[in-house]
Amino acid sequence: MSFNVTFNKETKTYDKPITVLEVVGNDKDIICAYVNRRVRELTYVLDKDSEVVPLTCKDRDAKPSYEASLRFLVAMAMHNIRPDLEIRFSYNISRSIFMQILTPNMHSNMQMVRDLEEEMKKIVAADLPLVRNIVNKEEAAKIFAKEGFEDKVKILQYRPEKTAHIYTCGNYKNYMYNRMVPSTGYITKWNLKFYHPGIIIQYPRPEVGGVIPPFEDAPTFGKTLKTAHQWAKSTGCDTIYGINKRIETDGPIDFITLCEQKHNRQLCELGQMIEEDKENIRLICIAGPSSSGKTTFANRLRIELLSRGLNPIRISMDDYYLPRDQAPKDEDGNPDLEDVNALDIKLFNENMADLIAGETVQLPKFDFKLGHRVPGRTLTIPNDQPIIIEGIHALNEKMTSSIPSHQKFKIFIAPQAQVNIDDHNPLSLTDLRLLRRIIRDYRTRNASAVDTMSMWASVRRGEFKSIYNTQEGANYVYNSFSAFELCAEKKYAMPLLESIDTENEYFPVAERLIRMLKFFDDLPDEWVPCNSIIREFIGGSCYED
Repeated sequence: MSFNVTFNKETKTYDKPITVLEVVGNDKDIICAYVNRRVRELTYVLDKDSEVVPLTCKDRDAKPSYEASLRFLVAMAMHNIRPDLEIRFSYNISRSIFMQILTPNMHSNMQMVRDLEEEMKKIVAADLPLVRNIVNKEEAAKIFAKEGFEDKVKILQYRPEKTAHIYTCGNYKNYMYNRMVPSTGYITKWNLKFYHPGIIIQYPRPEVGGVIPPFEDAPTFGKTLKTAHQWAKSTGCDTIYGINKRIETDGPIDFITLCEQKHNRQLCELGQMIEEDKENIRLICIAGPSSSGKTTFANRLRIELLSRGLNPIRISMDDYYLPRDQAPKDEDGNPDLEDVNALDIKLFNENMADLIAGETVQLPKFDFKLGHRVPGRTLTIPNDQPIIIEGIHALNEKMTSSIPSHQKFKIFIAPQAQVNIDDHNPLSLTDLRLLRRIIRDYRTRNASAVDTMSMWASVRRGEFKSIYNTQEGANYVYNSFSAFELCAEKKYAMPLLESIDTENEYFPVAERLIRMLKFFDDLPDEWVPCNSIIREFIGGSCYED
């Protein structure tokens, strides 16, 4: 039976099955393709009416495929030059991948970078095919064990499907939990950089037009990730297998308490730092990307400071929004509420300076129904009372330029997860926050997962523009990730994700999130404390109105 395939606005009829690659041609800028709106590998076979849309490194849904293929290439090259070494990938500073050596008493060096780069170039030049095979889980376990991938063998027991996928390239076998390019000749764009004690691997990013962004060192962020990894490793929570085993061995109550204690310890550290400098600190600024848990954190920090004899007040930066018609416009011509200039910077500075000077100030209150500010509280505060401000621009110097630096304590908050499916497959920090927001938006706004996904690109643009660049100036970085959270969120997120139709443009995102969540054990959330940051998303927070 014949069928039609539409590509580049041209429709052709075929009498026998044909691959996507045969349709799009040998253009190695094309990484994968939408086939009837679903992301497919270029080796995918077409045998019915289809619309094919090519995807390159400029497209968000091509990034996971290219990045996974690049990790495969690096792992294969390392296997070829140093088969005696075990490696681990994680996400790191400057939107990059970090490769570290797990083998005891071994580490990366400049010569290893040169050898690795040379071997990667050889593999790319050979244009070796990446062949996907589907086998049952028992056979997959045997193959992984033979290859020395015990970490992959362990996670197989939590894979709900009866089969598993394995990619073969020459004599090398691996699996990256994602769609791959058809051959190594497609993986041409990457940079390697020695970054003690490992190697930074940069790759094209869609948010900067499909090019590799310049490397930007971020010592504060890097230190935070290192601390997160050390905690995860010491508690056995650096893999999904380890997290599931802790729940099974310790029980949900002990495991939840363990994770919450990490947050308590951070709050204690913060409280002590602020208390020791209470004579100077007047403004406590809290900022972070979307769904970091800022609201719950600000409330808990206030309680921590109260316990130390301080009596902070909270002021919302949201009350300083300009009327919508005065806000800057985004690239689509809509009010850009992620832009710092959407706030009345002058008025905020004046109000904070006057309050700190002991003046009486009438604060504004933004009425979101009316779309403009109305009169709010009238405040006068003593000189020993700190002010907590929380918002995406709270660390932006423009907002507090009238306040001397020594009177400000800046806190950056974000979930900094260092968790892997296995050594070669890290979990995305961005996907973690997206899941949090999907759950919260549905619960608090009755918004569908698609509604949240549709605005996520705009949210991300605002984060790169206004938030991430403020992290390096922070006095403290608070890691709001809880190792139990994906287990607790799974039952809320899966139905929302599974309800997305395969024809929907956001189905590829839902599919990616499901592929991550499915490995986690379910966790009964009745034992999650009411003041937990995770309650801000799944519900039941004692801080909700």
